[in-house]
Formats: sequence, C-alpha cells, structure tokens
Amino acid sequence: MIKKPITIKEIAKKLDLSISTVSRALHGHPSISLSTQQKVKQTAQEMDYEPNQAAIFFQKGKTFTIGVILPELAEAFFSTAISAIEDIAYKKNYTILLAQSHDEEDREKQLVEKMKNNRVDGLLVSVAKRTSNFDHFEQLKKYNIPVVFFDRIPPLKNIHSVACNIETGSIEAVNYLLKRGHRSIGLINGPSTLIASGQRKEGYIKALHKNRLKFDPTLIVNCDLSETSTNEALEILLSHKRKPTAIVTFNDYVSAFAIKHAFKSGLNPDHTIEFVSYANSPVIGFMDHPPVASVEQFPTIQGQKAIDTLLDILNTDDTEEAPAFYKIVIESQLVESNKR
Repeated sequence: MIKKPITIKEIAKKLDLSISTVSRALHGHPSISLSTQQKVKQTAQEMDYEPNQAAIFFQKGKTFTIGVILPELAEAFFSTAISAIEDIAYKKNYTILLAQSHDEEDREKQLVEKMKNNRVDGLLVSVAKRTSNFDHFEQLKKYNIPVVFFDRIPPLKNIHSVACNIETGSIEAVNYLLKRGHRSIGLINGPSTLIASGQRKEGYIKALHKNRLKFDPTLIVNCDLSETSTNEALEILLSHKRKPTAIVTFNDYVSAFAIKHAFKSGLNPDHTIEFVSYANSPVIGFMDHPPVASVEQFPTIQGQKAIDTLLDILNTDDTEEAPAFYKIVIESQLVESNKR
C-alpha cells in the first residue's frame, strides 16, 4: 500500500497548533518564535513531511524550471554549453528541461508548445538550421515566457540574445589565410536563414575589401551543414574557374566533411588546399588532417551568459521597469591548430 504524504494539518494536530502557524514556522516567518520554528521543523522531520512543491510553485507563480532547446546535443559546442547552463541552474535551485530539435522546424515548434504546457519559467534556445518561420517564439509573449537565444540567433527584432562576434572572427580567418599567401579564398557557408551565416559572409567580404581584393560572390556556396550538402558545395568550388587554394567553412564538422571529400577527390588538403573553420571544437584533435585554424566561439561563456541573462529577466520584480532587450556579444578568437 502506498503511504499517503504527511500534511501540514497532521503536524498542526500533533502539536496542537493552527495550520497557519505551522506553515509560517516551516517557512521561517519572523512572526513565529525561533523555539516554535525549531519544534515544528523537528516534528515535520520525524513525521517524514515533504513540502508540496506544486502548491509552493502555485503560490510563487513559478515552477523554477527552465527549458532549453538545442539543435544537436551530440555536437561538442552544445554539450559544452548545456553543461555550463546546468551548473548555474543547479546553484540557483532551477531545474533544466532539455530537448533537441534535431534541426527540424516542425519538431522545434512542437517542443516550444510542450515547454509552454509544462509551464517553464523561461526558455534558452539555439534555433534549428531549417527554421524559417519564428512565430512559435513570438507566441510565447502572450504567456509571459521570456526567451533568450544563444549562438544561433533568429532574424527577429526585440529579442534577448547571446552570441559570438562572428563577423570579426571571419575577418581574422580571411586575414590569416591571406598572410599565408592565398588570394583565391572560398567560403562554404551555412543556411541563409541563420544570422550567423550572414555574419560570416559580411566578415569575409570586409576582409577582402580591406586588403583591396575583389569580392567574387560565386566563391561563396551555402549548404545545409550535412555531409552530402558540404560535398556538393566543395565540388562547386573545386570546379570554379578561380579554383580556391583555401576555404573557410561554417564550422569544424563542415570542415571535416570537406577535408574528407577533398582526399576522395585526389587532393591533399595539407598541400593543395587549406581550410579554416569555426567553433574550435575537440573534434579537431581527432582529425588526421585538421583545418589550419578555427575560430573559437566560447560555448561555456555563451551558456553562462545566456542563463545569467534569463535569470536576471525572471528575477526582475513586476513592479520594476521592464529590462531592455539584452544583446550580449562575446569576442571570438582565431586559434591555430598547432596551438590548441
């Protein structure tokens, strides 16, 4: 037989106290003497009393749960970020409800709906690469559920976001390759729906112009970040009349796909063509032929800043002036493979 949980009413009956006195004592209310508080708490412990969390949450208007929606937890960047997020949540007595969109728009929409139905206090989101309509996030405003986007930011106005300065990272990447003697540099970019893809492109163009080099838009090829799409993008660049001697790729995984395909095509990336990527993830350390450099995007810092921002929003008193929209930008850093 399942034992029924002990209630405040039973504690009050045993101690011959009112229910309100017992409730205040358990919560350390200053109107209750310390001796009574101690007696009530000791009796509650002896009776194996456990507070009704649902009632507490209802009273406070919070569930102390934060939802996190990521594209792929298997990616080193996101697993590192969620570790940082959970550490801070634990210290602040919040529970994390984690879900993966697997980069699918429909799945992301369903997850947002489920998070809402589970009454999360707020959401941390890195959007799926295939998401092109962001109405599901706009709908959350009706329910007063704040969202902080990080790393993959949607092209929306008036949102809270945390991201790396990808544009300056792109400038560094192109400058680095120019110093290594390359003059025809390609870019395998990500989906055009991602702000990060536009930032990579802008940095790439600015670096060329700053070095008085002509920008050739046909040297930029977008892909959906999959291996097949990456290989197709590489083939387009390799068949270009200005065949690039160096290529900047959207991230380390795209770089790994491209380098693998380059070898299959009879090229030696160590001598014929060089790659620079983004993320500086651990996967580089396991590659026989890694990119010559990668732009560090600091997933731990992004995760920490994202949850700190959300907690700041959640802990702003209703009577206080609503906070402005946070837009936190972390400077990226180019890291050479031999200096990891």
